[in-house]
Formats: sequence, structure tokens, C-alpha cells
Amino acid sequence: MDPITLKPERRKIILDCDPGHDDAVAMLLAHGNPDIELLAVTTVVGNQTLERVTRNALSVGTIAGITGVPFAAGCDRPLVRSIETAPDIHGESGMDGPAQPESNIELDPRHAVDLIIDTVMAHEPGTVTLVPTAGLTNIAMAARKEPRIVERVKEVVLMGGGYHVGNWSAVSEFNIIIDPEAAHIVFNEPWPVVMVGLDLTHQALATPEVVEKIAAVGTRPAQFVLELMEFFTKTYKDAQGFDYPPVHDPCAVAYVIDPTVMTTRKVPVNIELQGQLTLGMTVADFRAPAPADCHTSVAVDLDHGKFWNLVTDALVRIGDVNPSAAVSVDAGAANS
Repeated sequence: MDPITLKPERRKIILDCDPGHDDAVAMLLAHGNPDIELLAVTTVVGNQTLERVTRNALSVGTIAGITGVPFAAGCDRPLVRSIETAPDIHGESGMDGPAQPESNIELDPRHAVDLIIDTVMAHEPGTVTLVPTAGLTNIAMAARKEPRIVERVKEVVLMGGGYHVGNWSAVSEFNIIIDPEAAHIVFNEPWPVVMVGLDLTHQALATPEVVEKIAAVGTRPAQFVLELMEFFTKTYKDAQGFDYPPVHDPCAVAYVIDPTVMTTRKVPVNIELQGQLTLGMTVADFRAPAPADCHTSVAVDLDHGKFWNLVTDALVRIGDVNPSAAVSVDAGAANS
């Protein structure tokens, strides 16, 4: 008799995001991968205002056919600082380019911070991973409002920061610098933190070969991703000089699915809050081997082919579950 092979449990995640072109791809990857159980989608101010990114999240949920998953809107401003958005990268809607469907997904009445807390507390300790792909305001607020979640969360796998590179300043990445106080809270809590930063995500380029593979899927969600990438390619070329756009946020989801998609290194990381030129810098201390109690690590090298195969496979699995999503409205007009 053949030995019985036990299938590993699906990885439970809460995706905290600010869609956002790459957040949209992260949502599709989380929904379409069979090893992920998407427990909730929460939104926070970031790439655009809370109202706009929340509408974008609901539209992506409709395009992907996400059902039975609560969506909740969270913090509409950083903890201390003024709101800063990224229209030069993501457009005035936060997700310019493709037309977006009107969504019939109803928002959960809870604030996103409460949904995060409730979800973590309702599951066994060590089973829920937080995957923030935006500013860390919601996550910091949840940790402060209900400190018990810190010891219950399996790990925090975030897209943000960069140990050698910045994008919103010479040394600071957008998701961190828009709410550095929140980032300081998240990085200094004792839960495990994996920083999937620019050093890694700048390797996740949507090259012509990648675009060709996505086009071959031939579904409405795949076409949606192609339209996202078309807009993203232009803005990244204009704003930061990339020939092909780096697709940051799904890298964090990919790590949860299969940690071998990238290499990581344990290293102490903290957030600069006072430097005139270095505000929001994720300061990684590589001077010596990480101490035994180090709870932070950084992503270093990406397996580009394996990563994009995960994205393409998720699109194939999603299929054309919601053809009505093709009947859409202009995203810019709807979000203005």
C-alpha cells in the first residue's frame, strides 16, 4: 500500500492593501493560489485616498470572483503625518489604466483594525499571517488596540522598505515613509517580520516574456492584469526610469505561498524617525551575524521565473468566473 501523503494546511492570510496596480496582482495571486486561505482584505490610505483604494479593492474582488471573504476599510490617514499619495505612479484613481466594474461586494461594517483583531483572535495561535502591502497604519493600530494579537500572529510578511535602496527618497520606500511611526511600531513588536523590500521587488520585473505568458491565459482577469501592466510600465518609465515595471506587492504573497521563491537573511531592522534626509529609512544592521533573538529578516534574491509562474498559475485557476466584470465604468471618473 502506498503511504498516505498528508496535504499541508492552507496558509491563512489577511491582506492589508491600498490598490494600487501591484496590490491588485497581489489580491489575484492570494485568491487564485490553492495553498492560500484568504481570510480578509483590508484597506488603508496609501497609493490614493482610503475611499479610492477601497473602491479599487472591491472592483478587483469582483473581477476575480472573490466571495465569502470580508472586505473592510481602515485608517484614512497616517498616525501622525499628513496624507501622501502616489498619483504619479498609480494615477488619480489609484489604479488607472483598465476600466473597473461596479462591485456588488458589500463592505464589512467593522473598521479594518477591528476586523484584523477579530480574525486573528478567532483562529488558533500561530496560524494567521498578516500580509501588509501598504502603509502600516492598520497593523500598528491593531497591535496597539489589542496587544494579544502580537503573540498569536504567525508572522508579518510585508512589502515595504529596502535595506540598500529607496524610491520616495534616496533611502526610504513609499509604504514606510508615508507612516514611519506605524512602521516603527510594527518592526519593534516581537512578532516575526519578513521585509520584502525594494532590493527584492526591483527584481520582479514584468518583462515582455512575462506579459506574453499572462496574455496567453486569455481570461478577463488576465486581460485586466495586462491593462494594469500597460499603465504601470509607462508611469514607472516616466517617474523612475524602469524599462519594465517592478511588481512589488505580490512578492510578499508569493513568499507566504512558497518561501523558496526568494532567499532571506535574518538581520536587525529598525525605522528612522528623526533624520532630515533619512526619515523612513529601514535601517538594517549587517555589521555582524544576527543575534539569536532577532525577529526580523529581509528578502534578498528572487527566483524570477518561479515567482511569475505562481502569478500566471493563479490567473489560470481563477479562470473567467465573473464574465460580467467586463461590463465596466471608467475608473478615473468613478473615483473622482
